[in-house]
Amino acid sequence: MESTFSSPSEAALQREAGAPGLLTPPEDLDRVYELERVAGFVRDLGCQRVALQFPDQLLGDAGAVAARLEGTTGSKMFILGDTAYGSCCVDVLGAEQAGAQALVHFGPACLSPPARPLPVAFVLGQRPVHLELCAKAFEAENPDPKAPVVLLSEPACAHALEALATLLRPRYLDLLVSSPALPLPAGSCSPEPEPLERFGRRFPLAPGRCLEEYGAFYVGGSEASADLDPDLSRLLLGWAPGQPFFTCCPDTGQTQDEGVRAGRLKARRHYLVERARDARVVGLLAGTLGVARHREALAHLRNLTRAAGKRSYVLALGRPTPPKLANFPEVDVFVLLACPLGALAPQPPGGLFRPILAPCELEAACNPAWPPSGLAPYLTHYADLLPGSPFHVPLPPPDSELWDTPDVSLITGELRPPPAWKPSNDPGCLDLNLRPQLELAESSPAGFVYSERHRQREKQTPCREPDVGLDPGSPG
Repeated sequence: MESTFSSPSEAALQREAGAPGLLTPPEDLDRVYELERVAGFVRDLGCQRVALQFPDQLLGDAGAVAARLEGTTGSKMFILGDTAYGSCCVDVLGAEQAGAQALVHFGPACLSPPARPLPVAFVLGQRPVHLELCAKAFEAENPDPKAPVVLLSEPACAHALEALATLLRPRYLDLLVSSPALPLPAGSCSPEPEPLERFGRRFPLAPGRCLEEYGAFYVGGSEASADLDPDLSRLLLGWAPGQPFFTCCPDTGQTQDEGVRAGRLKARRHYLVERARDARVVGLLAGTLGVARHREALAHLRNLTRAAGKRSYVLALGRPTPPKLANFPEVDVFVLLACPLGALAPQPPGGLFRPILAPCELEAACNPAWPPSGLAPYLTHYADLLPGSPFHVPLPPPDSELWDTPDVSLITGELRPPPAWKPSNDPGCLDLNLRPQLELAESSPAGFVYSERHRQREKQTPCREPDVGLDPGSPG
């Protein structure tokens, strides 16, 4: 049975958690999972209990990896394989429940800072890369040796970027190599000058240079995969418009110009911004509990919707699915508060009852001071919208003329009314009422709306007279 706030109980039994048996040959486990580096990480910390987090597709190797690490380090290993949200985020809550003193994350990672301090090591994997084919593909797509180009890759191919740059640097003079923004070891000093961190990567830019000057050459992906990887999606959405962006398959060297696909992605996001502007009721989906500043971001989004004259409800549903979201027909759009990769994850095949937006799109729809389309950056991490970020744009005061600017919907063609601005200290959706029996009860508009809907359904359902010959109290 599908309930309002949870998945059906049968789903946990029917879901296949990884392929049965080993996915990696035993002789390759040490290399693929970098067990020597992980063992050194555990020994240096002196941990006795360590959590090992695996995505579903790697659970087949989890038992063998844990057994080898226990034999090497003498520490107790706990396998975390069923995350409540995305497997790319560090499951700090699961590690704390196991009493773990450190966590090792295997597989693709968003590299978002965790909400609570915990020593974490990331093992991104090492996918084979055909360097000669990728170098020839780079030369074919970049004939100008003086053009500035940055080398990007999916996380599992990051180990090969420096070797690829070594093959290309004798000819190409302005080549930049990115690297995953892994957390620096405790006590280590940051390099000087400090590299730019964006899109979950570090870019060692020279003084006076900016990332918007560079084209991109991305190594990763697969020709057989039809779905767009969330990591590649955030790069296409956030990359400087007008700069070339090519992807290269690491196995075959086949390249593709991503300009058309980037245009379709941005057009889809502009449509979602218009849907958010037309919406009157917004559902805020809590898509993470383990990423830093998620509570502050939730309060920021609630203040945004209140200032724009919209009603918002906070929903904690775990991973959003069409049956879960269909329980809230009053909601016009949903906003997923998740990590950068979770907010851009592919939609389920059956489609959704209402669209799911990223926090940046709600900001563009509700904040009249936000730069217009084409000038504003597309921010994939909600932390970039909060105070303290260089991209933060505060709301205008209530008496600002920006709130009264005429606005026409590009979907319906109708004139949108100006929002009734409410102060941020308005309790809005949380009041405490005292009953005559001196019982403290929580009253919220969300509970009132759904109780009214249930009461109306009961009124509309006619009472059926008992059939002749049947006991009215018996079933049937």
